Amino acid sequence: MPVAVAILRAMDDRDALAGLDEVPWGELEHAYGSAEDVPGQLRALRSPASGERGQALNELYGNIFHQGSRYEASAYAVPFLARLACEPGTPQRDEIVLLLCGLAIGYDDTLLPEGLNVAAWRAEVEKACATSPAEALRELDRWVEAAEDRGERGVREFQRSIYDHEQTIRCMRAELAAYDAVRAELPRLRPLLTADDPRLRAATAYLLGWFPEEAAASLAALEEMAASETVPAVLANAFVSAGLLSGTSLIPRLREGLDHPDPLSRWGAAVALARLGQDDPRVVAVLTAALVDLPPNAPKEVHFLDGDTRSHAALTLARLSGRLSPQAVDAVLDSMERSSLPLTNEMIQATCRLVFPDGPLRPLPPFPELTGQQQRLVRFLADRDPESWRWYSFVQILRAWNLPDGRTGCRAYAGLPS
Repeated sequence: MPVAVAILRAMDDRDALAGLDEVPWGELEHAYGSAEDVPGQLRALRSPASGERGQALNELYGNIFHQGSRYEASAYAVPFLARLACEPGTPQRDEIVLLLCGLAIGYDDTLLPEGLNVAAWRAEVEKACATSPAEALRELDRWVEAAEDRGERGVREFQRSIYDHEQTIRCMRAELAAYDAVRAELPRLRPLLTADDPRLRAATAYLLGWFPEEAAASLAALEEMAASETVPAVLANAFVSAGLLSGTSLIPRLREGLDHPDPLSRWGAAVALARLGQDDPRVVAVLTAALVDLPPNAPKEVHFLDGDTRSHAALTLARLSGRLSPQAVDAVLDSMERSSLPLTNEMIQATCRLVFPDGPLRPLPPFPELTGQQQRLVRFLADRDPESWRWYSFVQILRAWNLPDGRTGCRAYAGLPS
């Protein structure tokens, strides 16, 4: 964490924005250059006018968190945001906590269902900083040469052509500095788990799951919260975070959660238990049921994977690839086939991992040589409506699994009429 950020944290907490004008914002950078506009945006978060607050929040998402990137100014804004979130008079405190989470980790879709390996992240930054620009380019050249096909090689060549070593190091340091700045605020933020506002409790429970180095204190707070929480969506966040923090002491409470009357809480408990290595039939059954029973969009208080609980369940099941019984895989296929809801790319990708546990088949054998489950999945994909086949991401999944990536060819391969 920058020394100046540590000094800011030590300032008088009686005013959340104390010391704001002492930061040299004009000398700091964000996505659009000078960060001199950040103080005004932070002050506007206290505005009684919802429009003004909304505009300020949007601007902060655009400059210190631009499409997931963090900048030099990001870490400096964290202490003020944390104190605003803890100040009872601040409106929409849950939104500020979610911004803090974004500043810490970016987007969570690349981190789930495993969670954040912060030790590997720190090692990656340290290695990059110790690597010379020439060696970094040589590593990229080797990466380009390792591409499996011409299309992938073209993508890698483009990324190699725009690589800027100095800029890359600067971004990596800024992202880790923002993460550590939020981590330093966790003692201040954990008490928000007992706030009256369920949205604030939910956002805080979500935030805590991304800091494994603070697991001991966070798990104690989450366990106390889970004993009394009555809002299913909030409880689901607490459960999933406990799993991400390797909270084995909460396994008995999570087991109770599998029988919760609300499917969201059951989902959260099952996701956490699977993350903790508890992949028995009851856990798998709850995850499989979630593919059908949960709506496409969970209540806005569920924050993991932006509330996409069905995809999260599928990714969790895919994590168990090779360990599920054939009956469990059949149950996943049953759920996909009878679901009347749209299938996400994550669900399709996860099911491919389950039925092709050893990876794509190269070369692709004749259809009759596939296993029964593999045949079943290929027929299901081949029979998707023409609209699905117009989505590039859907075709890319088939291509990645070495399956026919055209509707006519896939149907012919599966023995279906054209």
